[in-house]
Amino acid sequence: MGNKQMGKKVTFSFSTELEDSKIVETFNFENLGIDEGMDDEVEKNVIDNLFQRWVWHKLNISYSIVIEEE
Repeated sequence: MGNKQMGKKVTFSFSTELEDSKIVETFNFENLGIDEGMDDEVEKNVIDNLFQRWVWHKLNISYSIVIEEE
């Protein structure tokens, strides 16, 4: 057996007030296209952006915001 190192992984999860609504998925950095050598702050921002897109995709929510002035 080889000594192949496993790369970094990130686990996304969220839940709602509904019973049994927790969703959890784990991804490796390579599959997400994240460079493991990037600066920690940049890495955090990239992961946060990916997480938000993942949640919106899972919830399949469409929305609009309307601001009216009289």
